[in-house]
Amino acid sequence: MKLGVVGVGYVGLVTGACLAEAGNHVICVDSDADKIHGLRDGVIPIYECGLEEIVRRTAKAGRLHFTTDLNDAVAQSDVIFLAVGTPMAEDGSANLYGVYAVARELGNVLTEYRIIVMKSTVPVGTHEALTRIIRSKTTAPFDYVSNPEFLKEGAAVEDFMHPDRVIIGTTSQKARDVMTELYKPFMRKSKRLICMDPASAEMTKYAANGMLATRISFMNEISRLCEETGADAELVRQGLGSDGRIGSAFLFPGIGFGGSCFPKDIRALIHTGRTNGVDMPLAEAVWKVNAAARTRFADRVIAHFKGRESHAVLGVWGLAFKANTDDVRESPAVYCVQRFIKAGLQVRAYDPQAGPAAAAVLGAGLELCQDAHGALEGCDALCVLTDWQEFRTPDLEAIRAALRAPVVFDGRDLYDPQSMARAGFQYYAVGRPSGSGDHAGQGKASACAVSGRVPPEEPC
Repeated sequence: MKLGVVGVGYVGLVTGACLAEAGNHVICVDSDADKIHGLRDGVIPIYECGLEEIVRRTAKAGRLHFTTDLNDAVAQSDVIFLAVGTPMAEDGSANLYGVYAVARELGNVLTEYRIIVMKSTVPVGTHEALTRIIRSKTTAPFDYVSNPEFLKEGAAVEDFMHPDRVIIGTTSQKARDVMTELYKPFMRKSKRLICMDPASAEMTKYAANGMLATRISFMNEISRLCEETGADAELVRQGLGSDGRIGSAFLFPGIGFGGSCFPKDIRALIHTGRTNGVDMPLAEAVWKVNAAARTRFADRVIAHFKGRESHAVLGVWGLAFKANTDDVRESPAVYCVQRFIKAGLQVRAYDPQAGPAAAAVLGAGLELCQDAHGALEGCDALCVLTDWQEFRTPDLEAIRAALRAPVVFDGRDLYDPQSMARAGFQYYAVGRPSGSGDHAGQGKASACAVSGRVPPEEPC
C-alpha cells in the first residue's frame, strides 16, 4: 500500500518504519526541516532498539521517504496516519492544537478519497471534531479511523511488529477492510485485531494506560506499607503476581512512572471526567500516589546527608524515565536529581542514552559522566534511578572501591538486601528491609546480589 505518516516523533517514526518494513511504500512528513534532513542522511532523532536499522534498510530499498511537503505526501498516499504530539496542557487536558492544525492543513490539500487514521492519543470525541474540521475545508470524501498505538518506549519496534492487539475504530466497512489488510502481515500467528466505533477506540487507549498506571501506583502504596510493617515488597509482588487473575506485569515498586504517556494520559482522563461531570477519584489517587513515590524517595536520600549537603557528592545511575530509551519527559529520575541539586548535593550522573537530554533540563548543576563507575569516583553514595540492564549485575567490589562510603539507594529495587549487607553496603530500596544488617533473617535468601526479577515495562 501507499501510506503517509504525519509527524515523525516516537509514534510516527516507528509506525512509518515498521509499515515500510512490511513492504509498504511510506512517506513520512514533518514540519521540522532539520529533523527531515537528518533522517534523509540516516540520523535517527530518538533512541529506540532496532529502529535505526529498519529506517536505514527501508530507506535504502526505496520504501521509506521523508519530506516537509504535506501536499506531496497526501497526493502519493491512500492512507494517511496522523501521529502528532498531544502534550499536556496547563489544566491537565490534552493539548490538541497541533492535531487541529494538521486537520485543517489536511482538509486544504485533500482532493480525492483517502482514509485518515489517528495514531495519536486523543480524548474521546476527537474523531467528531477532526471530521468536522476536515469536512469544512474540502468536499473530497474520506473515512476516519481511530487506531491508537500501544507501544512501550524501548520496545516499540517489537510491539509494532508483534502486537498484543490492534484496535480499529471506524464506522466505515471499506476503511475497516483496508486496515485489516494493512495489518495482516503482523497477524500471522494469531488474529489480534479488534474492531469498534471511534469513541470506544479512543477510550480504550486511555483506559489501558490508566489501568497500567494504577497497578504501578497500587504497588508503590503497598511498598510504603511494607516499609512500615517489616514486610518485603519484592516477596509480596511475587505472591501477588502469581495469581493468574492478576499477573505480574506493572507491579514493580519504585520511584513512580514517567515518560510522555502515563502522566499526561492520567491527567487527561481526570480532565475528561471533569468536563463530562464524572468524578474520577481512582485516577486522581493514582496521580497523587505517583507524585508521592518520587518525592518520598528523594526526601529519603536528602535526609541521609542532612547537615552536610554542601560537602556531599552523590553518584547517580540512570536519568531516563525508564530503561532502553533516551526520553526524559516527566522522568522521576530527573525530578529526583533536581531535588538533590536544590538541596545542595553535588551530583555525578551516568545514563547510557539519556545523558545529553537530561543535561539540557538540569543545566550546570549536573556533572555528566561517560561511564557508570566513573560516576562513582569520590562519591558518598550511589543512587540508582533507572533500571538499565548494565546496572543489574554490578561489580560490588568496584563500587565499594570507588565510593567514599558504601551506601546505595536503589529506586528500582534491583538488588537483594541481604546480599548487599553481606557485601558491606548500607542498602536502601523501596518497600524492602534495610540491607545494613539490622533486619537479619528478613528478605530473600538468595546469595545473588541482584533480585533476578523481570524489568518493569511501560507503554507509551
